[in-house]
Amino acid sequence: MRHRSTPSMTSSAAAVRLVAGRELNTRLRTRSFVIGTVVILAALLGFFLLQSTLLSGTQRSTVGLTGPASELTDSLRAQAQQRGVDIETRSVPDAETGRELVADGDIDALISGGADDLQVLVKSDLDTPLRSAITGVAQSDALTTKLADLGADPQAVLDSVNDAGVEVNVLDPPDPAKTQRQVIGMIIVALMFVGIMMYGSLVTQGIVEEKSSRIVEILLATVRPWQLMLGKVLGLGLVGLVQLAIIGVVGIIGADVTGVLTVSGAASGMLAWGLLWYVLGFFAYATVFAAAGSLVSRQEDVQSVITPVTMVLFIGYFVGFNLVLQNPDGTATAWLSMVPLFSPIMMPGRIAVGVAPAWQIVLAILLTLGIIALFTWLGSRIYRGAILHTGGRVKLRDALRA
Repeated sequence: MRHRSTPSMTSSAAAVRLVAGRELNTRLRTRSFVIGTVVILAALLGFFLLQSTLLSGTQRSTVGLTGPASELTDSLRAQAQQRGVDIETRSVPDAETGRELVADGDIDALISGGADDLQVLVKSDLDTPLRSAITGVAQSDALTTKLADLGADPQAVLDSVNDAGVEVNVLDPPDPAKTQRQVIGMIIVALMFVGIMMYGSLVTQGIVEEKSSRIVEILLATVRPWQLMLGKVLGLGLVGLVQLAIIGVVGIIGADVTGVLTVSGAASGMLAWGLLWYVLGFFAYATVFAAAGSLVSRQEDVQSVITPVTMVLFIGYFVGFNLVLQNPDGTATAWLSMVPLFSPIMMPGRIAVGVAPAWQIVLAILLTLGIIALFTWLGSRIYRGAILHTGGRVKLRDALRA
């Protein structure tokens, strides 16, 4: 008995590998895969370059000073630094030259006049942080003048004022990269949804194509139904994994190079989690997609059989996206993220934000593996009972009984 079981297991694994390899080689070489991946990468890199340009354009303001205002350069820089404003100061020979520089966009603002009568010239509008810094210069200079009139030491008084402050003690220090983590989390949630939906649908379409063209009858002469189904699911899952990995790696490198992303190390870990959850999510849904595809023989009927599956995916995506965005560490969000059909969408987003404890992640993985085993067994039964039936749609009850 042992000698018989070993060849059977080997031949089964070889058959699944053969079918998976066929799907992988065929899909990876298609023009749609190559062009689609290139277009996504081009759009992604274009977005990063645009964000980098916008960030570099808004991070620094160039201010020109002319006449007596030139003596306020150091004071302006100090006020700007206190307010978190990054400025570059330029000495302008006269007001007329400064007006031309402002009109041409070479400088953002021109400061002229004396300390007690500062004037600012801008092309259209003066942004609030820069306005606050310039106002601070005027107020500081006015205070210095009044203190000198009263006989006090202006510098000593200003130093005393600057040293005064409030000591803030924080119980839960904020994460400086929280916003970036949230954005990465939302991107991962969206990628999970799109990847599972797109490649799950491809499983259904591929099965219907083989069934309608009778190719499946030839394939089933050499492999068993469950081997054919599992091989197709595995092959298409690997295609999706390759595409997501390419997009993720290039995206992290591009975001890091352009300066859009400052948590590239954490992002790499989030990408690994995302790929793991894609694999789990794809297998949880793909076997159901495969079983649904075996029930029909025409592409026109595909939508009717996969609608219940896609509805669950849509609910998981929209509910998960909003909950992870608004309240990622809430009780409802935590419990829903451990529901196997929602876990592949919600859990990687919560992991990216940094609010998912280890026990919840482990529990979600175990529950998802359990649902994969259940759906694989159930999907194999449906697939085996319906795959050779052509013509009209096969009833689910009849497929289970066959």
